[in-house]
Amino acid sequence: MLQIYRTGTGGKLTEVNKAGRGCWISLIDPTEEEIRQVVAEWNLPPHVIRDPLDINERSRIEREGDALLVIVDIPIDRETDSPEERYGTIPLGVVVHEEVFITVCLRDNPILQDFIRGRVREFFTYKKTRFVLQLLRRMALYYLEDLKKINQKTDDIEKELQQSLKNKELFTLLSLEKSLVYFMTSLNSNNLVMEKLLRNRYLPMFKEDEDLLEDTLIEIKQALEMSQIYSSILSGMMDAFASVISNNQNHVMKALTSITIILSVPIMLASLYGMNVPLPFQENPQAFAAILFLSLFLSFLTALIFWKKRFF
Repeated sequence: MLQIYRTGTGGKLTEVNKAGRGCWISLIDPTEEEIRQVVAEWNLPPHVIRDPLDINERSRIEREGDALLVIVDIPIDRETDSPEERYGTIPLGVVVHEEVFITVCLRDNPILQDFIRGRVREFFTYKKTRFVLQLLRRMALYYLEDLKKINQKTDDIEKELQQSLKNKELFTLLSLEKSLVYFMTSLNSNNLVMEKLLRNRYLPMFKEDEDLLEDTLIEIKQALEMSQIYSSILSGMMDAFASVISNNQNHVMKALTSITIILSVPIMLASLYGMNVPLPFQENPQAFAAILFLSLFLSFLTALIFWKKRFF
């Protein structure tokens, strides 16, 4: 899908039919025809548009003729039925051309939608350096937001830790830890890209632009540290969780074994007196009551012994 936007009078973003100087060209999972159209119209190397469409493309920054290509990994909702497996990353390509600003991504995402829906203050399509920095800032904020959601989900699972006997929570923690690995890898690469952007001055920047980039770098480093901390917590929690599940199962098995032994006492007496052979007191009219009382007494005595030994 190819869409073209321009900031009009009053700073209002409007969609236009033809790209011109100062426009933003948004490519979301573009067709081959759309790729060829953009490449031919703005004299770009084809890989500049195709590389960000590779799900495994690494984050980097490079100059291609008159264009600057910046590829970063952004957090994305995977659209899965499992809420624990929703968190992942995909590449987002940003092409800063002399005439236009181009973004390329496999999927529509909330970061670009924030610009389209006017949620970003002081956004203008013709201010390309500011556009790049604002986009990177939104990316950092979404990483922090998703990390908070992962932490909240981890806290919810921790509350079920002591009562759980199943593996469901372990698989949930495993999915969250996998998401954190994706985040850490992507944040490391993005951090290197932004440090290179700040150090090598690929884009002309004013003082406020430098401040914005430095603030974004701080937030990326914060997100990276958070993901590392949460990953360590999750690893420790998974080990503790596995031990808790094992201990809970042992406790249940011990209780069931104790109950089985207690119930076996009256069963044993009933079996003995159910044999078709001469038995003591079999002619006594009170034999049934005596055997019943003896069974209950022995069962109670066994249960008391087990209780004192904390088998329950």
